[in-house]
Amino acid sequence: MIDPKKLKQIANRIVEVVGSENITQYETDMVLNAHDAWPLSEAKIRAGEMLPLADLVVFPVSTQEVSKILQIANEFEIPVIPVGGGAGTCGGTLPVYGGMQLDLKRMSKIYDIDHQSMTVRVQAGVVGIDLEEEVNRHGYTLGHTPTSLRASNVGGFIATRSGGSMSSLYGKIEDLTLGLEFVLPDGSIIDCKSVPRHSVGPDLRQLFIGSEGTLGVITEATLRLFLIPEERRFRSFSFKDVHSGLEAIRNIFRVEIKPSIVRLYDPEDAAMSFSMHFEFEEGHCVLLLGFDGTPARIDLEEKCAVQICVEHDGTDLGAGPSKRWFEHRYDMYYPTRLTTSGYAIGDTIDIVATYDKLENVYCAMKEAMEANDVIVMSHFSHMYQNGGSIYMIFFSSQPDAETAWSTYKKVWDDGVAACLREGGTMSHQHGVGLSRSTYTEDELGSSFQVLQAIKNVLDPKSIMNPGKLGLGVRK
Repeated sequence: MIDPKKLKQIANRIVEVVGSENITQYETDMVLNAHDAWPLSEAKIRAGEMLPLADLVVFPVSTQEVSKILQIANEFEIPVIPVGGGAGTCGGTLPVYGGMQLDLKRMSKIYDIDHQSMTVRVQAGVVGIDLEEEVNRHGYTLGHTPTSLRASNVGGFIATRSGGSMSSLYGKIEDLTLGLEFVLPDGSIIDCKSVPRHSVGPDLRQLFIGSEGTLGVITEATLRLFLIPEERRFRSFSFKDVHSGLEAIRNIFRVEIKPSIVRLYDPEDAAMSFSMHFEFEEGHCVLLLGFDGTPARIDLEEKCAVQICVEHDGTDLGAGPSKRWFEHRYDMYYPTRLTTSGYAIGDTIDIVATYDKLENVYCAMKEAMEANDVIVMSHFSHMYQNGGSIYMIFFSSQPDAETAWSTYKKVWDDGVAACLREGGTMSHQHGVGLSRSTYTEDELGSSFQVLQAIKNVLDPKSIMNPGKLGLGVRK
């Protein structure tokens, strides 16, 4: 916590920048901002535990205000934690060392749509669904629809290097971000101009995408747009095992078919998600496919994909399961909504691997996690020509808080260790935040030192989101 006398000085300086209406030190406001959607933090709140609080929350409305605020924070060497919609699931906005939370929700302008270039320029605080609905009115889609779309914002998308549920066709946020405005810890404003690509040294946009507030603050972005597809068509199949389903997916992408939706549910997740509404053989997996585009394009892609699924002994379930998932895809955003008792907890480890390792990673993680007497179910999504991601979902109910938290940590430790041992990567699109920060150095190996060196140069006083990504940990 910041010394009260010093805090008063800081607050007075910031009021000069943003006005008294855009700063708060009320404890109620601190409590509301004390957590995101990290299941562990939510479970601890349900169990009556207090989380660390910030010393103040500031609501800037422009890049210039963010710049002046960071200059003040850098001068006084206080932690700064950028906050968006609070939709992250890794504790990335928790103020573990107190300090200032920089809440960007009031930076919500949609500046302009460039119809010729098919781009849109926005402030970082724009909520995803608001942006999607606005561009829809002009005949476009962002193509970026994470399940948190109604609760998350553009800055959070970019800061966590996120992926949407139809990313196999439209791409991830790093593919969609053409331009960035970024404020460094000393207040310097960096403008990465909007271009499809460049060959002028390293692409600094990619340095800031996924930086999770540890290198500075994203304030504006220019994003790609797509025409709203003329048609969206759904198909579903069941397979006898994970291997058969993965082989079907691999061969679909091998011939460069790119469905908008590709999701393979293992037997446990398939039973949980679809058995109440659709008939398929017990113990089978379920594959969901979606196709976007013109009718002619969809006819061709669907025909090829169906043929491949049949060749791998897939049983056609029609459009039903895929269509139902699409219509209810936002319902299950918060995994902890399923576990509301005091010492019950669930979480998701989203990993990624190439096809030669993907099934082995799945089996190893499932075995390691289940050894802790928890329920584990999984689905494969965000697929590529070279591999894909797995959502390893677990649930646990324990008699007391201490056992619940220790079990939770053990499942994570064992699951991540199995993932890394088999050649996977511990996060595909949820980021690192606080929940995975202890694994970052093991994941990155010697390249972690490069990341640390960049942090030391850009943020020598280590004020930006300390403790996240394994950077800026304070004693």
